[in-house]
This record gives sequence, C-alpha cells and structure tokens, in this order.
Amino acid sequence: MKQTILLTGGAGYIGSHVAVELLEKGYNLVVVDNFANAVEDVDGNAASLKRVEKITGKKVAFHRGDITVRGDLLPIFEKHHIDCVIHLAGLKAVGESISLPLNYYSCNVMGALTLLQVMKEKNVKNIIYSSSATVYGLAQFLPITESHPVGIGLSNPYGNTKYFIEEILKDLYNAEKGWNMVFLRYFNPVGAHSSGMIGEDPQDIPNNLMPYVSQVAVGKLPFVRVFGNDYDTPDGTGVRDYIHVVDLAIGHVAALDRIFDACGLEIYNLGTGNGVSVLEMIEEFKKQSHKKVITF
Repeated sequence: MKQTILLTGGAGYIGSHVAVELLEKGYNLVVVDNFANAVEDVDGNAASLKRVEKITGKKVAFHRGDITVRGDLLPIFEKHHIDCVIHLAGLKAVGESISLPLNYYSCNVMGALTLLQVMKEKNVKNIIYSSSATVYGLAQFLPITESHPVGIGLSNPYGNTKYFIEEILKDLYNAEKGWNMVFLRYFNPVGAHSSGMIGEDPQDIPNNLMPYVSQVAVGKLPFVRVFGNDYDTPDGTGVRDYIHVVDLAIGHVAALDRIFDACGLEIYNLGTGNGVSVLEMIEEFKKQSHKKVITF
C-alpha cells in the first residue's frame, strides 16, 4: 500500500499541482490549508482540490486549518497515519513581506515550528520543505549551485523566513536521529496544468509576472509596468530562471523517493539553469497567445 502524504498549503498554486502528481503516483493524500492563497467554494471546500479530483479521478482528504495552530494540526495526525509531510504552506510575496514583516515571521517561522513540534510528538520524521532560491541572497557566482553560500545579503523578510526555517530544520536534524529531510529551493514557477483546470489565479492583483501578463491580455488589468531598464542584461530588464509548475511538482515526487530511501538531509535546486528576461517572457507570451499586451 502506498504511503500517506500530508501536504500543507495543498490548495494553493504549487500545492494543487503537487497534489495531482502525488495522486497519479498512487499516494494517499491529506491536505491542510487555510485559504490564505487559495479559493474557497460555496460549500467551504477548496475549489482547486475539487478540480484536482476531477483531473485524477481520486479523492483528497481535505482539512481546513492553520499551521500556526497546534489544535488544527494535531487531529490530522491523529486521524491519518502520516508517512511524510510536504510543507508548502506560508505567505510568499516578497513585496508584501517588506510591508508586513511580523505577519511573515509569525506565519512562516512559527507555523513551521508548530508543525515540527506536532510531527515530533507523533513520531513523523520525514519532511520535504518548500524553500526558495531567495536563501542565496546576492549571487556570489553563477550558475548558482546547491553549494552556494546562503543567508548572506538577504534583502527581504520572506527570504529571511525561508533561510531561518532551513536553519531550524538543520539544527533539528543534527540534534535528533531518524529524520529524513529534503529542501527544495525553488526558482520561479510558472505555467499551469495541461488540462487548464488548475493554474495560478490569484484573488488579488498578482505579484508574479505570468498571471499579471495573463490578466492584461484578457483585459482585467490595463498594462504591465516593467520595472528597470538598465540591468546588465541584453535588453536591460531583469532576468529570472523560470520552471514550469508541473516540472516543479514532479520534483516533489522525486524527493519522496529520496525520503523513503532514508536519505538523511539533502538539498536540491529546482530550476532550469536558463535565464529569461522580463521583456523576452512578455514577447513569447504574445507570440504564443496571439494576444496584445501593453507595457510601460
């Protein structure tokens, strides 16, 4: 019988795509989410997970809950025999984190601590942590490999929280035997499932480039403001490493294979190694969609 995976933040953009891959690989799936980054339907369920169930033909055990609240997490571990936690839940907007730092430290760091305390109590010692390339700070060399220094020159509270949680996990791993951990340092997830049923559809004004461009293309927003024109890049705009969200999700399944091989502690970047500028991305979107996108 396949193992049971608890996916925190599983109703969000990345979480819903990870959910599809897990179900299609035969894992039993439990999701906890508080709808901070997800849409609640009229029945109080996660709209994205209903679509996940349609895509896969399989059921998701959904629990509405907050990772910072022990009383929300404990019943989940008591009801289900959890074999591994994939921890995606947390606040994720860099700009917002600068304006609301306490919210980010409270949700992300305290949420991780609460989750780990419950895991320890219930003797669940397998975790895949959704980290970020922001932990690398200002690049010391390129390409950025997993051996690149971390925690130096971090520029925002969001990146700080990702780094702090990695350090907490490392300390826990060194203090207690039996833990298996994989840190997945994401670069820039984009795209949507090939079914078109799930994707990045933020409730408010998008923080990321692709959903913003998409909303301009369909007339929901008037234009894309391109910040910066004097970067040391071919067209002067910022360059990012974009990875398709389904490839990212497949990476989580691969990480589970490592966890169940008793890997200890391992760290992987999830990206392509190829940089794409803001203007290049917008031009390619226009080419593929045949839509007009106004930029300033």
